[in-house]
Amino acid sequence: MPFEIWTEKYRPRSFSEVVNQEHVVERLKAFVKEGSIPHMIFAGPPGCGKTVCAEIIARELFKENWHQNFQSTNASDMRGIDVIRTRIKNFARIKPINAPFKIIFLDESDALTPDALNALRRILEMYSDITRFIFSCNYSSRIIPPIQSRCCLFRFHPLSKKDTFTYLARIIKAEKLKVSEDALEAIYSISEGDLRKATNLLQASSALGKKITGDIVYEVASRARPADVKEMLELALKGKFEEARKKLQDMLLRQGLSGSDIISSIHREIYSLDLPDETKVQLVEKCGEYDFRISEGGNELIQLEALLAQFLLFSKKK
Repeated sequence: MPFEIWTEKYRPRSFSEVVNQEHVVERLKAFVKEGSIPHMIFAGPPGCGKTVCAEIIARELFKENWHQNFQSTNASDMRGIDVIRTRIKNFARIKPINAPFKIIFLDESDALTPDALNALRRILEMYSDITRFIFSCNYSSRIIPPIQSRCCLFRFHPLSKKDTFTYLARIIKAEKLKVSEDALEAIYSISEGDLRKATNLLQASSALGKKITGDIVYEVASRARPADVKEMLELALKGKFEEARKKLQDMLLRQGLSGSDIISSIHREIYSLDLPDETKVQLVEKCGEYDFRISEGGNELIQLEALLAQFLLFSKKK
């Protein structure tokens, strides 16, 4: 059986399949019903349905001709002014096929350079009679004001745990998988509401068998188990530094986890520790400091052991 990418196989093909974006979908349906759309900005976190909604608009408006009248470009890969003046401008000036206009979808448009955005500003004005632009971004504030003023803004919400579980349940049923509750919790914790990431993680875990547990998910994702991280922190807070250090070395050396991922896990677990709020704030600050040290090239083992030492010192102050 050929390998299929589940993010494409289970990709929504209509507005009714889009998860937890009803406030956006209702407005988009109204535009599609009229047979025309304005220039638009889709802003929101990764994996919440921005690209899918743009494709559905093209499918609904252009029917069988949607591929010919829809161009998707990842602006983070082609972010210079030359691409705007050649590829984007050439497609924008071509007459649409059996349609009143065509759509150019610029994914990750907040990565475009200021010069490229200023060049786009003029193209929006020149070819607005036959071309509509949809800008997809994580942060709409990075789109220059002249373009924002010419577009209708749609803000996509991050997906909740319930929404993520509902979406994954459809895939689990279709693929006949047995997924435990802790596995779903692990997928949501790692994906943080990104459905694309959650789907890929579920598929990668299914490669090891039809039965998926939380341990399998963390192993596939190469992430620290929350229980291990919490145990390590509690050992340090109790003054058992040597045991906490061994736990850290096990995660870093035997499990092969990255230092930044371990710090991210430590940061999440701080809030569940039995510590005063003031101490938690100080420890969060220390996490930021040591994460920066690692990003600047510091030795991961030394920096993480130093961070554990901070937990021990704060426990003594308490």
